[in-house]
Amino acid sequence: MSHNAYNILWAKTQQSLKSTLINDLSSERRFPERDQQVAFKRVAKLYVNYIQIMRSLETCYDQMVHPQKRRLVRQLLDDTIGRVLELKSEMVSIKCSDYHFLDDLVAEMSLVPGEEGSLMSREEAVLLIQRHERARQGRLRAAIMREIHQKEGKDLHLPLGKPTIIPLQEAAIRIQKMWRGYWARQKVAEKREEELIFLGMVPHPLPANIEHTATYRATMIEKQRHVIQDKHETDYKTALVAVKERLEKVEGLDIKEQMQDQIREWILKNREETGKFPEYPSDEEGGSTVIFKPPEEAQTEEIKKEDETKKVSIKEKKGKKEKGEEVEEHGFVMKPSNFIAHLEEGCKTYKEVWHNRDESTNTQQKNEEEMIKELKRPEVEAEIRFQVDQLMRQELEQLKMALEKDKGKKGKKGKASKKKKKAKKIGKKGKKKEKDLTPDRTVESLYEELVQHGIIQRYPRVFLKEYLGDYNYLGSLKLKRGLEPIPTLTDARTVVKEYCILPLGSASIHEKAPLIRSVLLVGPPGTGKKMLVHSICTETGATLFDLTATNIAGKYPGKGGLNMLIHLVNKVARKVQPSVILLRNAEKTFVKKVPKTDKTDPKRLKKDLPKMVKGISPEDRVLIIGSTNSPFDCDMKSIGSCYNKILYIPKPDYGSRRVLWQKLIEKQGGNMNNNFDISSLCKVSEGYSSATIHSIVNQVLTEQRVNQQQIHPLKVSEFTGLLSQFDPIYSEEEDAYKAWLFKTPLGKKHARLSQGTPAASTKSGKKKRSGKGKNRK
Repeated sequence: MSHNAYNILWAKTQQSLKSTLINDLSSERRFPERDQQVAFKRVAKLYVNYIQIMRSLETCYDQMVHPQKRRLVRQLLDDTIGRVLELKSEMVSIKCSDYHFLDDLVAEMSLVPGEEGSLMSREEAVLLIQRHERARQGRLRAAIMREIHQKEGKDLHLPLGKPTIIPLQEAAIRIQKMWRGYWARQKVAEKREEELIFLGMVPHPLPANIEHTATYRATMIEKQRHVIQDKHETDYKTALVAVKERLEKVEGLDIKEQMQDQIREWILKNREETGKFPEYPSDEEGGSTVIFKPPEEAQTEEIKKEDETKKVSIKEKKGKKEKGEEVEEHGFVMKPSNFIAHLEEGCKTYKEVWHNRDESTNTQQKNEEEMIKELKRPEVEAEIRFQVDQLMRQELEQLKMALEKDKGKKGKKGKASKKKKKAKKIGKKGKKKEKDLTPDRTVESLYEELVQHGIIQRYPRVFLKEYLGDYNYLGSLKLKRGLEPIPTLTDARTVVKEYCILPLGSASIHEKAPLIRSVLLVGPPGTGKKMLVHSICTETGATLFDLTATNIAGKYPGKGGLNMLIHLVNKVARKVQPSVILLRNAEKTFVKKVPKTDKTDPKRLKKDLPKMVKGISPEDRVLIIGSTNSPFDCDMKSIGSCYNKILYIPKPDYGSRRVLWQKLIEKQGGNMNNNFDISSLCKVSEGYSSATIHSIVNQVLTEQRVNQQQIHPLKVSEFTGLLSQFDPIYSEEEDAYKAWLFKTPLGKKHARLSQGTPAASTKSGKKKRSGKGKNRK
């Protein structure tokens, strides 16, 4: 795609964002909503719309090369992601579940499920309809012609017996008929295979030369645009410094003189009005900016202060009502957003700066110097103002001293400054910070120590898209029938992305989005929990700290050693954020009874782990992740209070198994022809984990077997024969996980909700009474 194509995509995305923001703000007025289904549908529709906008902005940011445009797109992208996470939190609060099935909504909005699902253009839709209609007419005509041939009793084969002499012209016609028939059958077979590939019923054949494919060329163009991006970004950063220096040289002196003249005029004016020289504002108050602040700004600041005081008083009144009076539930109410105002501001900036901008001369999409000047001029003015304030304070003091000498009085110098210093000292006293056990050591030395002890570990480079699976296309239909749908691997991947990757990837998102400090991954062995942890670290560039009981056994012994370990991990994790703190076999930390054979002291972090979780603030991009195969033996109350989110990672369903077999075989160099019955392979492998499928593909498709495919094509029996060597995940084991999940805090709420009881209702419908203790027995 060209520069203009991405500019058009950005413009369309801004239109969609504007309309979605209007719907978002109008939907807030329609709350509170008593009907749970209506409330969920409203929030889910906004959620889907923002996800579409997020993907379009992500494409623009990835492929645009204009450095100044990319900064605005990144800001809009971060705020859109933040709004998506807020809406996800609202959906969880309505449904009391981390997994949501939106297939009915996706169908209603005419969208395609998937990472790149979007609305189809009218031209594409017309071409698709025409293609299918011509195919239908062709099949119908072929059926009619077949019936005609059968009625007429035509037989193309010659009767046996004495050979007859055929004229040369008739023989040529017969040969032509045979050849054209053969050629037509070949073409029909090719078309049929193309249709099956298009429908996904037959795997796409591997290209003979990948360098000549359109996909390969598109990938190379994308990489080339990334190179241009880096060059333009470097040029932009160089221009920022150069333009600032030029502004200081060219405009700096004029700005300085103008400021000094304005301040002198203000001093003289005050002297004439009050009869004495004014007090010069301090740097903490804003310096000379306070002097020349427009009255409109002062009014807006007063209005903001009044609004804040009103909000505080409203909160206090609500708190008093909740303590002393009965609380009536008026339905679901959406929480105020931290991102909508920023999105509106970004849309306004786009409209003012980029919407109608003439870029006919900027064909290469390089940075624009005039915009850099507008950006850097306030910085230059602020630096000059600071220098001018220092000079004018001295000048004002000299004027005061000269006036006092004329009057014969001694100047009382320094009292105000002493008071300010005292005020500063008092202001510095605040919350007590945690004691630093390593004040004389650098972060580099602490990092090196943790690496040497194996606490900080390297992880394989795994991207989230490599965690293969398919969507649950019938989840909402099962819910309507009263059944509880099981999430698929793709559903798990989506939730992990929303809870772990998106917040950790951006500081601004993590500070303002709903805070998730810890996540527990629960599921049978081989479902990809370790792979998900590695993909989180890869996608966010996080540092991995392993605090598994087996990994820290014998390291930092004793109570003092444990305190030092926790201190080092907390300190380094915040310095090198984003950071992921991993605890494999997380159930052992809260196990009810430790086996006598276990010498690793698994309950060593039982008291410190909840403190670590609570100590994570919105400014700390630190995430604690636990993974477990057997959560049944641990104390539910302890583990439920320690981990904010408990996510079930399921075994692959039929759709996910099909994707796994097909993608893994293709990745290993396998070629599946029409005789390869992948559907039977998916049915036979029911109950087996993703790790089992991966292991079988690696065992079958060795380098030698891949080279023999032209002589001996692949057979399903080669894969099914190895399934007997692995244990499947039995349905009883899966039922045990489901039963355990219903005992978690969110699972209990979901169970009450599915039974028709409001999740936030009190026990046995009792009213909340005042806390004065009148009716206590």
